[in-house]
Amino acid sequence: MNPNPNKNIQNPNNYIVIMAGGVGSRLWPFSRNHHPKQFHDILGKGKSLLQETIDRLTDICPIERIFVVTNDIYDHLVKEQLPTFPLDNLLLEPLKRNTAPCVAYASYKIFTQNPNANIAVLSADHAIEQVDLFVDTLINALEFAENNDVFVTLGIRPTRPDTGYGYIQYEETPEEEKENIEKLNKNKEHKAQKNIPEKAKKVKVFTEKPELKMAKEFLKSGDFVWNAGMFVAKAKVFKNAFKKFLFDIHILFEEIEKDFFTPQEKKSIHKIYPLCKSISMDYGIMEKADNVFVIPSAFDWSDLGTWKSLYENSPKDVNKNAITGNVLTYNTKKCIIKMPKDKLVVVQGLDNYIVAEFDGVLLICHKDHEQDVKLFVEDAKEKGMKFL
Repeated sequence: MNPNPNKNIQNPNNYIVIMAGGVGSRLWPFSRNHHPKQFHDILGKGKSLLQETIDRLTDICPIERIFVVTNDIYDHLVKEQLPTFPLDNLLLEPLKRNTAPCVAYASYKIFTQNPNANIAVLSADHAIEQVDLFVDTLINALEFAENNDVFVTLGIRPTRPDTGYGYIQYEETPEEEKENIEKLNKNKEHKAQKNIPEKAKKVKVFTEKPELKMAKEFLKSGDFVWNAGMFVAKAKVFKNAFKKFLFDIHILFEEIEKDFFTPQEKKSIHKIYPLCKSISMDYGIMEKADNVFVIPSAFDWSDLGTWKSLYENSPKDVNKNAITGNVLTYNTKKCIIKMPKDKLVVVQGLDNYIVAEFDGVLLICHKDHEQDVKLFVEDAKEKGMKFL
């Protein structure tokens, strides 16, 4: 993807951090400890989710200012998929400690290189369509963050009362509310007008995954968006927030700042990571800070966290089946079937099922019970099965 010359996108202070260390256990058996979903061509586009993420971000800053944070056991996968990626920009975590230490590692390291850096923290496992709108929105977020000592998140306007996402409620003036209602009405008539990013709005409250009744109320109210887990702020704003809300993590990373971009960095990271608490950015900082803004966003987005979300984002046949592999179906509908290409698979009489095989594991599960996948993994673990 080539940078658009009509946009001021090459701000030398803009940096991107891509979090790529998760396992994606709800997509088991396709996403596994040794090969999680971000390293798969999960949507059949010829590129892994990580590669797609990198491609869409080169419209914002060059590869030299993009950093990837992952677990050190995925070092080889990143290098295979991104062979020209700068090694200094590949941050390897020795332990899984959730997203807050991950963000601290990247933001403190980038600060030592450029104290004026503006940082956008994104995930490697998201599916995003309408890339131009995404790029415009993220550039707006970076500009807003550069001009204000605030955090900016990208919130996705909900299309359904989904209980699998966290929600963000924002504050809106009566004038803004009227303006947005008019804009949404125009968008229904002229879809091209969706390619206009909205303004940043003050966050009122973060809400974790709600019950269905509450999710329906959120959708009806119009002032809630899905929490996409994207954070934008100046490097110094990240540092100040860690100092205020997660002081123990702040101290650890501040002590090793001198070692970043030196041969001592790996040893220092291995020393402090076991001392970091395992906590997310949402719980540790975003829900406590009073300087958080959100840009409600209309680009098509999914975190591809579950089999249902993968089904929703996959092409379907006339019977609404999403199929990958050599598969024959009979009297089968609304299924997601993901099989190896070296097998012929025949499926008869299934309605609304997940049928997936990868690396020695076959899963057959009703889509309405996809949350049981974590239970299946735990049971396999208890029985000592090496298929995790």
